[in-house]
Amino acid sequence: MLGLPKSTEFNKRIPKQKFYENIAVTPAMKKAFVEQIRIIYWRNKIAATTLNLAASEQVTEIEVFEVRLSAPDLDESVLRQIDREIPYHILFLLEYEGRYRAAIGYKEAAAGKTAFKVERYYYTDWLEESELPVHLDGLSLDAVYENFVRQIAGTALDSDESATLKESVE
Repeated sequence: MLGLPKSTEFNKRIPKQKFYENIAVTPAMKKAFVEQIRIIYWRNKIAATTLNLAASEQVTEIEVFEVRLSAPDLDESVLRQIDREIPYHILFLLEYEGRYRAAIGYKEAAAGKTAFKVERYYYTDWLEESELPVHLDGLSLDAVYENFVRQIAGTALDSDESATLKESVE
């Protein structure tokens, strides 16, 4: 997907129950998982071990999850739940009836380096997979992640070239 190198391919199906069966979630959250999501695939793992990228202090891995939906709308709390459960940065590719929408949360380290807090999510429009404005760009994992956020957010972020990603998000 997204023309990412073969070395990053993971292609494992993740049972959606994994995100709600072992933790306390509200009945509404469980219902959202059951009704809104058909299948979740872990498509790619972008890391210093899978690509010739410099390891980074903030971003150690970027996971690419394809989430096949039952309807075009997905409750954002579902993305937040997945982000809480996975201690890495995640690029979501939402799929519905053959069209895709990229989504990514701007994540910052919270308690130590094992937990993250998602500030907000950014989305593309629904597009053909080949039209998604997401491509691998950068020499470090921090740079690749920042570029993914900027590519997906587009004009929603401050366009000041000298601004850090955090400043642009704020």
